[in-house]
Amino acid sequence: MERHLLMSGKERTRLGVMKQIKAKLLSVVAAAELLRLSYRQAKRVWRRYQKQGDEGLVHCGRGRAGNRCKKAKLRERILARYKKRYPDFGPTLAAEHLNSEGLEVDHETLRRWLLAKGFWTLKRRRQKHRHWRERKACFGELVQMDGSHHDWFEGRRGPAVLMVMIDDATNRTYAQFSEQETTRAAYDTFEGYVRRHKLPVGLYVDRDSIYRTEREPNLAEQLAGQEPLTQFGRAMKGLGVALELAYSPQAKGRVERRNGLLQDRLVKELRLAGISELGKANGFLEEKFLPELNRRFWVKPAQEADAHRPVPRNLAEALNWEEERVVQRDWTVAWQGRWFQIDSGHEALCLVGRSVIVRLLRDGTVQVVREEQRLKCRELAQRPSPAPRPKVLRTGTPQTKPKAGHPWRQFGTGVGKEFWRGVKARTRAARQPSLGLRSASASLRPPSGPGRAGEKIRGQQHKEGDIFS
Repeated sequence: MERHLLMSGKERTRLGVMKQIKAKLLSVVAAAELLRLSYRQAKRVWRRYQKQGDEGLVHCGRGRAGNRCKKAKLRERILARYKKRYPDFGPTLAAEHLNSEGLEVDHETLRRWLLAKGFWTLKRRRQKHRHWRERKACFGELVQMDGSHHDWFEGRRGPAVLMVMIDDATNRTYAQFSEQETTRAAYDTFEGYVRRHKLPVGLYVDRDSIYRTEREPNLAEQLAGQEPLTQFGRAMKGLGVALELAYSPQAKGRVERRNGLLQDRLVKELRLAGISELGKANGFLEEKFLPELNRRFWVKPAQEADAHRPVPRNLAEALNWEEERVVQRDWTVAWQGRWFQIDSGHEALCLVGRSVIVRLLRDGTVQVVREEQRLKCRELAQRPSPAPRPKVLRTGTPQTKPKAGHPWRQFGTGVGKEFWRGVKARTRAARQPSLGLRSASASLRPPSGPGRAGEKIRGQQHKEGDIFS
């Protein structure tokens, strides 16, 4: 029974037929038809079964090394090289590097060796149902863009981000390193792609704050029926590039998968090349890594047409930052703590009190624009002093401080706290018994001054305590 466990399904079928021949239930001719063998081959199988029994039906190559099997010494050499130089490489990438060193091995063979030695483990991922989206038909019809945050230099320098752009139809990839994922990094990467492949029709991005804003639309946007845009979104609208926002990472899975490939391969290639600077890393991407990557992973599009459009002349000016400002009475514009004086040659435009656009280019140049017309201006060294206000001539008698006997002071209005303290003290004394009235009146006598005149007049008109009792 144990010998039968070593047999394959085909060999077990032959065993059943051979037993029927042995019991004279079948002839060799009939057995050949059942086993789909020639008569001569059926005779050889029957003869081997008669001599060796069940073991004669087991394939003779079972348990033996194949003719194309790698030698044990070469296998140990390859595994030692892998463990020393490529310990965290995947089987496919490691096989490529080993082949370049003269150690030829197939990636699947290397995978089996690594699994047997415990150098590699299978990674199983939980799957979630997704709807497949068909690729775009033409090159340049849609480009996916994303920033990949990863320890690209494995601690040899500070953190960096890789801005990745991949064409949806062909998988053609462009990437560029930056310090952080900012609008400036998105501008630089987009310009690098456009300089190489021209202007795409659409751009597919995530819902990062670079591409989407949460602010409410202002009055002008509400009247125009427009949604508020970020600086990047405004620049894409000016260039005529449709900006589409993805609702999940899986929606732009092409660039996400490319990020995973780069996080595996590019990190190791940078390590082998000994690169730890962004400038050298971008040069390595441009000259060596991306051409080889695109050559290997390029996909033929459904249509040969190129949907890219010509590069605009004002591309550098289109990728900028713009803010709206109001021209002051002295024809100056304030922006981020800086002041710009508009040239007198624009006097015919009557710009005082009107809005202009202050545009900041990536090279630090500041432009003042009014209705697509660039205005001549110069930056002031310091904040301009405010213009003096015109003096207003007042007519009539000037206001003076009332005298002590003025009716305005008679009722205590101009005396202040001291007068009202005396009034309250006399009221409290009037409510006390007659024995303590004199002492209380003497101790709480109000001070001399204008208030006493008002007190005398009040005493003549009303009895003491009648008003405040």
